[in-house]
Amino acid sequence: MIMRPGQQLLLPANPLFIWFSLLLSMVLNMVQNMGLWGRAAWVPDILAITLVFWTVHQPLRISIGAAFIFGLMMDVHQSSLLGQNALAYVFLSFLAIAIHRRLLWFPVPSQALQVFPLFALAHGIQIVLRMLSGGDFPGWSIFIAPVLESLLWPVASILLLSPQRRAPDPDAHRPL
Repeated sequence: MIMRPGQQLLLPANPLFIWFSLLLSMVLNMVQNMGLWGRAAWVPDILAITLVFWTVHQPLRISIGAAFIFGLMMDVHQSSLLGQNALAYVFLSFLAIAIHRRLLWFPVPSQALQVFPLFALAHGIQIVLRMLSGGDFPGWSIFIAPVLESLLWPVASILLLSPQRRAPDPDAHRPL
């Protein structure tokens, strides 16, 4: 792939780091659901951000199957309709795989604007499934969550790409 001028060459992603970050984000989701805010509708889904990030950057390692499994685990944790988060995460992963080549050409702030519709669609799917199963409308604050998730995209990019940015063997005589 041809790189943009000024873009840093990244090291290969460590698979253990990828899976550790996904498990950590799932635990953070679980803790924030049980914590101060409870299951507030406006709280961003950290696992969804991490899933989309790794699906965009490593589509061969993290795919729709992993998104489905993580979605089922979140469904069980939240005691929600079984498959509600799984379906939303599968749609997120599918759309992230569909746009991953185009998305990586843009700088991180532009990427945040382009992943916003993905997060909004995932929350829309969850609302529709919840309402079809007889649940209540969670309130208009649900539309704050995709905005917060797209605002957290640059933070996720910095944190999750930081292990790949360090030089493997710094040498003053080597240009890369």
